[in-house]
Amino acid sequence: MGHYTANLRDIEFNLFEVFGRGELLGHGPYEELDTDTAREMLKEMARLAENELAESFSDADRNPPVYDPATQHVTMPESFAKSFRAYRDSGFWNIDVPAELGGTVAPPSFRWAMNEMMLGSNPAVAMFAASYGFAALLQRYGTEDQKKLAHWIVEKNWHCTMVLTEPDAGSDVGAGRTKAIDNGDGTWRIEGVKRFITSAESDMVDNVVHFVLARPEGAGPGTKGLSLFVLSKYDVDLETGELGERNGVYVTNVEKKMGLKVSTTCELTFGGERPAIGTLYGDVHDGIAQMFHVIENARMMVGTKAIATLSAGYLNALSYAKDRVQGADMTQMTDKSAPRVTITHHPDVRRSLMLQKAYAEGLRSLVLYTATQQDAVDLARFETGSEQLERGTPGEIASRVNDLLLPIVKGLGSERAWVLLGTESLQTFGGSGFLQDYPVEQYVRDAKIDTLYEGTTAIQGLDFFFRKIIKDKAESLGLLANQIQELAKDMGSHGGALDREKGLLGEALESVQGILGFMVGELMKSDPRAEGGDVRNLYKVGQNTTRFLLSAGDLVVGWLLLRQAEVALDALERDGLSEKDRDFYTGKVAAAKFYARQVLPRLAAERAMAEVTDNELMDVPESAF
Repeated sequence: MGHYTANLRDIEFNLFEVFGRGELLGHGPYEELDTDTAREMLKEMARLAENELAESFSDADRNPPVYDPATQHVTMPESFAKSFRAYRDSGFWNIDVPAELGGTVAPPSFRWAMNEMMLGSNPAVAMFAASYGFAALLQRYGTEDQKKLAHWIVEKNWHCTMVLTEPDAGSDVGAGRTKAIDNGDGTWRIEGVKRFITSAESDMVDNVVHFVLARPEGAGPGTKGLSLFVLSKYDVDLETGELGERNGVYVTNVEKKMGLKVSTTCELTFGGERPAIGTLYGDVHDGIAQMFHVIENARMMVGTKAIATLSAGYLNALSYAKDRVQGADMTQMTDKSAPRVTITHHPDVRRSLMLQKAYAEGLRSLVLYTATQQDAVDLARFETGSEQLERGTPGEIASRVNDLLLPIVKGLGSERAWVLLGTESLQTFGGSGFLQDYPVEQYVRDAKIDTLYEGTTAIQGLDFFFRKIIKDKAESLGLLANQIQELAKDMGSHGGALDREKGLLGEALESVQGILGFMVGELMKSDPRAEGGDVRNLYKVGQNTTRFLLSAGDLVVGWLLLRQAEVALDALERDGLSEKDRDFYTGKVAAAKFYARQVLPRLAAERAMAEVTDNELMDVPESAF
């Protein structure tokens, strides 16, 4: 048994009791996967995650990959390679593969539930195994030759990479200078340097396929001038899968990092000893739109990774707290002869543990609720036989709600997980948490990256406000707000057991709407064409985009926890519950009440701070910082 414990009971509770995913299984596009089979797969994935995958977690951190600059070769720690092989041999990756490539079609909600356990036990395994998702995209949008390549990616288990970032451009993807030169024969020569490329090299596979953003010669500036190209480390015979000549894409550095050390983060150089040759993805110049299929999946993965790590940190902290005997009960502090108690008896430890529980379980519900929107999109495409969904139809609405939620999953998930792991989970252990005797110090280091890559939290906030709300005219947000309002007004059920908390949910909704109202007002005032308009009012918006993202996320989590509590109260009324189930449902109600009372009221303060925002901050001289 390794460091990781899967919260399988909570995963199944969300899937089958809260979101009713059992209704989708066994028919339609998911006819090969019935509910009983799905439950068995979840159970076996939990076993695999807790054992074979978790076994290399600490060893691979202490003995990270070794890069040889002379050969540009990376040697992975054998313990990790064994974990990676165990996942590959399990066949569970098959649910990430489309039917055309021999996969088992499964709802996204089920796939993300499975992925959570892999990401919590050993996240780098999931990152190296992301190749199957890349193959699915090649199969869906690629040329006929690229679809053949997708087959070999699955068959040979090759790594795949998303190649965006450049040393000088950073998050400004449109400033990238990597260029593509048309060879005139259907192939392109890529020249440039990229950095922070995940899984670009290892000795666990014999080939790597790269998805590269580059600017064709003569294309315009910014992101609109970028195209997406597919090229691999070695030439591939698309009929046999045999590898040919070395292609001119080279790993010229592997970063030394604070955490997540076993995931190879590489610098890639295109060109040099020989040219780097690739093909245009889908044979169309639509790079950013195409890459966003990859980016959106990656952001969901990052949020899920963070949330899974928080769950692991909480369960480790809970286990420690139940065993750690220290001090007397607070009511007997002055009695020197009073018996010593486990620290779960101390009020502040209980506060900390319940905060961890509420967020870990609420954020899990956020991931799976978002995934249910992806389920609806998949079903709509299956029923219509079209990738393009007509605006206003249920599938298209679900697609926009999914888009709205993705920056919350990534931004809120990563920020809350990182902070809670350090300030609450690690803190539960006292000084012992600072040692490598327990896994939580590695969780803290490994989780920090989640706030940074696939778009920093600030970028998620900008995306959330400008693209997912303003561009959408707040339609998707309105749909979500109406659902929250509906629960907030549903008083009297279960004898009014949650009425106080529903009232707090309603007040929190008003607070978040107040923040949005202020920001929209300042946005309108920034139009220089309007009377009294001043473009500098945009600064007031920019000072609050992260605040708004996190506040909206906290609100959604509170709503989902109260939804869980309603289901739990229904269950507690049933006869014949086991003691274990009764404790589980009781904990659900307790977590929802605690969160509503201790977290949601903070949103009123966030609104107050937003509404007094001015531009004094922007007028402070740089030299005064």
